Amino acid sequence: MQPLGIHHVALIASDYVRSRHFYTQVLGLPVVHEMYRAERQSYKLDLQLPDGTQLELFSFPSPPPRPSYPEACGLRHLALRVADMDASLQVLAAHGVAVEPVRVDPVTGARFTFLADPDGLPIELVEQTVDWSHQ
Repeated sequence: MQPLGIHHVALIASDYVRSRHFYTQVLGLPVVHEMYRAERQSYKLDLQLPDGTQLELFSFPSPPPRPSYPEACGLRHLALRVADMDASLQVLAAHGVAVEPVRVDPVTGARFTFLADPDGLPIELVEQTVDWSHQ
């Protein structure tokens, strides 16, 4: 088996409207498909990243809170590559999104920071320093 990359990451939102706004308006991800599944009382929103990876945003009635602090086993955070860290920080600030101080990875030299989505899911932004499109 040779995985070729990540196809999608699925997220469950406690407030679908708030999270939909965050991922489409703040992060700027385009909508591929959106549907309401009445039998599950659930929305499913497919969002597209430029490299073809998708985020699936779900809503379910009364989802349990995400264990976070101390960190639990499972998904630790979602990391997104950005072309320009400074421009990304300006967009987030314009939307009132709190961001940790930018750090530099001692191994790769890439600048990175963390923020949280409306449900507290940690999102890492990593400034792209290598052209991965030809890898």
